[in-house]
Amino acid sequence: MVASAGVATVPSAVRSVLGVRPRLVLASSLMLFVELALIRWTGSNVVHLSYFSNFVLLGSFLGIGLGFLRAERVRYRPFYSPIALAALVLFVLAFPVTVDRGQDDTVIYFTSLTTTGPPTWLVLPIVFLAAAVVTAGPAELVGRCFTELPRLTAYRFDLIGSLIGISAFTGLSFLGAPPVWWGVIVAVAFAVLLVPAPDRTAVLVAVVLVGVPSALVVAALWSESETPGARWSPYYKIQTGFRDVNGVPIVDIAANGVPHQQAIPAEARVAFEPQYGLPYERSRGVPTQGADLGNVLVIGAGSGTDVAIALRNGAQHVDAVEIDPGLLQIGREQHPDRPYDDPRVDLHVDDGRAFLSRTDAHYDLILFALPDSLTLVQGASSLRLESYLFTEEAFASAREHLAPGGVLSMYNYYREGWLIDRLALTAQTVFGHAPCVDVVGGELGQAVVTVGLTPVDQSCAAAWGGPSADTPAPATDQRPFLYLFGATIPALYLVTIGLILLVSVVAVALVGGAGNIGGSYRRMRPYTDLFLLGAGFLLLQTKSIAGFALLFGTTWVVNAIVFAGVLLAVLAAVEVTRRFRTPPLPVMYGVVFAGLLLSWLVPEAWLLAMPVPLRAVTAVVLAFLPIFAANVVFAKRFTETADGTAAFGANLLGAMVGGCLEYLALLVGFPGLLIVAALLYAGAFALAPRAAMVPSPAPQ
Repeated sequence: MVASAGVATVPSAVRSVLGVRPRLVLASSLMLFVELALIRWTGSNVVHLSYFSNFVLLGSFLGIGLGFLRAERVRYRPFYSPIALAALVLFVLAFPVTVDRGQDDTVIYFTSLTTTGPPTWLVLPIVFLAAAVVTAGPAELVGRCFTELPRLTAYRFDLIGSLIGISAFTGLSFLGAPPVWWGVIVAVAFAVLLVPAPDRTAVLVAVVLVGVPSALVVAALWSESETPGARWSPYYKIQTGFRDVNGVPIVDIAANGVPHQQAIPAEARVAFEPQYGLPYERSRGVPTQGADLGNVLVIGAGSGTDVAIALRNGAQHVDAVEIDPGLLQIGREQHPDRPYDDPRVDLHVDDGRAFLSRTDAHYDLILFALPDSLTLVQGASSLRLESYLFTEEAFASAREHLAPGGVLSMYNYYREGWLIDRLALTAQTVFGHAPCVDVVGGELGQAVVTVGLTPVDQSCAAAWGGPSADTPAPATDQRPFLYLFGATIPALYLVTIGLILLVSVVAVALVGGAGNIGGSYRRMRPYTDLFLLGAGFLLLQTKSIAGFALLFGTTWVVNAIVFAGVLLAVLAAVEVTRRFRTPPLPVMYGVVFAGLLLSWLVPEAWLLAMPVPLRAVTAVVLAFLPIFAANVVFAKRFTETADGTAAFGANLLGAMVGGCLEYLALLVGFPGLLIVAALLYAGAFALAPRAAMVPSPAPQ
């Protein structure tokens, strides 16, 4: 089947109305678009996936790898993909997993982890396997295109399609488009790819197998999108409801099915829960402050209640920082006090830590107002949106932005005594004196931690008793895991990872070998180095996401830019390899290790001290140099492989293993992932065929 130029003849059973290049671009776009949409949508309906977003990512990598392994062995169109998507959507909507107030001993959620709906052990495997089946279909189509084109030409168009897919999803996120539009786009793409060239019988079969499940998906997502009080921000499915309590108007706001916050009049909020007034009471010990607050910064402004309380307490100016534009819009439209209409308030849609790194303003009060994100940064298995706000370095940044007599305060339902003490210890470490600690929430652990620029700038009701012997040390930018007690990987994560790897091993053996148990592993055995390259690449991508989140914010915009930047670096590596004679593999591996060493040696504190433009240029070089060099290595190896789909499948399955290795950051911190990546690349270098180390001419 394979022509002398490395191009295969397409079986008639899989002929398409599109040419091979546009078909490859469309299938690649669909593959990435579906992956991103599944991560985003399932997390909004299955609360566990808000905190295990890479669960769907790992399932997608498994499916994509299996799709490539099947590409040369299976002649039929992957109709199973739209059917599996319809089944997954209907299952999740019929049995959503939401939360009640409760408690969990492994990972702390500010709201709870007592769930309604199917048990975790049932819903998570279903979602994982369904994600694999759904993404395997587009991957199979992409893999078939790889058999019809020269290696690097196919890889080039695959990357172009991936960039289109991420750009399309990013654009829809920017527009706040509800999921019905995601379903329409996916349905159209499936129809174009799976409906064959004119053949009446085949067309009728395709219409049934593609049209019916696609119609079910679009109808189900349309019904969800039209739910009263529901809107979609770049982070959450937000649902609002109005109620009147003894004449007090309250707007209840849920994010991804979790009760998140309330838009309530400031007067009523302080009356119901006096702790919201404690930051102002604890800062009244400043003789020069008087009755009015000058400049106030509210991080986690949300729908505006904390801003309304600041105005009620005499703030002359408030910078309101909120990462989610959807929550800000609700505050604009529905908050009873209309705080965002006040001329004293300036709104900033931004990450709180990033805002602190860019502003020159100084404040009489900096308030961390319940900044609990309820979700992870996409592409990083352990990084929440607010993770970098509660590190020792973040507290130091806040201290630098306090005016004389200023105060930093934070409050939330922290749920655990050790967590309250950890935050208080962080404040004490940075400010040099004990903070005020008011625990007012009983079993819920609601607390207010307030620390003045100097001891006389705070007025405590009672002295904090200090940390206990087992209070964890402050979180740092290298290990920003505030809610993790100790440097460990929780048992829940270990069990989950183990099951994922076990299922993957079995699936590759059964599916990838096309009925020949172990056949897929024999096909991939010569490409073990490409497997390790995939694992190392995923770790570098994770480190890049975490690094850019620290330097520029955990916003969805920054995250999308990093994803696109990684793809552009890979595409640049492919183009350079296609067009120029590149150095031999040992030299390129040397560049990889040099880039990793440079990234390790340059502390992020140096980058944070740079002006933003210089910081951006330096961060791009540090992050993308090893990614570029590693992908030149991959491109040089890939172009000479005898079995292109098996080689690419091995690389993708390696990326899935790399996704599991991300959890090592809980032990070694994000910089430590560079060491793990270096070990993987060293293994790839050692296992590369000796013939591949010999310089070869540039591919045509």
